[in-house]
Amino acid sequence: MDLKDRIGIDLGRKIKLEEGIAWAAGHGVRFIDCELDTAPNALLSFDEKRAGPIRDALARHGIKLGLHTLSAVNVAEYSPFVGEAVDAYLNAYVDTAKRLGAGWVVVRGGYHFTGDYKARRDAAVERLKRVVAYAERQGVRLLLENLNKEPDAAEVHYLCFNLEECRHYFERIQSPNLGWSFTVNHAHMVPEGIAGTIEGMGLARCGEIRLADNRGEIEEHLRPGEGTIDFTRMFQLIEGAGYRGHYMNAFGSLDDMARGRNTLAALAHGA
Repeated sequence: MDLKDRIGIDLGRKIKLEEGIAWAAGHGVRFIDCELDTAPNALLSFDEKRAGPIRDALARHGIKLGLHTLSAVNVAEYSPFVGEAVDAYLNAYVDTAKRLGAGWVVVRGGYHFTGDYKARRDAAVERLKRVVAYAERQGVRLLLENLNKEPDAAEVHYLCFNLEECRHYFERIQSPNLGWSFTVNHAHMVPEGIAGTIEGMGLARCGEIRLADNRGEIEEHLRPGEGTIDFTRMFQLIEGAGYRGHYMNAFGSLDDMARGRNTLAALAHGA
């Protein structure tokens, strides 16, 4: 498959899923992500009556679908009742992925409030162990995303944002149903950078590579060329390591991301 064909589009909450599939087919996009937290793509709206035609459309157009959970839902939650709700939320995404025939579900490592770091991280690892076990039974693959670094003075910080924390999670959850969703613009914000993250993690468990530019200082999802990421070097490292999976554009509008496929493919061929 040509590299451009391997670059997908994250629909996010921008468009109704059925319309997003038609849009992707019209633009020659073979991979899409979609978040299912709010209307018109509310999670509980995907019963069999709605899911069946979606499966048919995906098969007809040769499009692979992934689902994307919301980072605001704290996987590191440990409070009574709220924690059980997070379990139910993640399991519902697994169920919906199975119903839609989705190839993956992107999940997160949660967040902490500085003073409760260890307790939150431990809660997140245990919760992910449970949902991974459930995903194994349902035949669904989860992809854990490396999140962005928050400013040092912030009270709230994402977990699983750098190499050390990613290793902590993956060393404790050994399952073929848990892979890695590698967000390069997040790796660009930590000292080890994109190259160090690839070297330290390897790509054997990588199931998706998420693409956006940034300037390495704050969380940004810029169009390629608006930040400081060297995408040619990035493609050299990733393709040189033998990765042949899909990429996922996650910046700007749908049209921005469609144009970005051409830009990124040209940079990749330059590599």
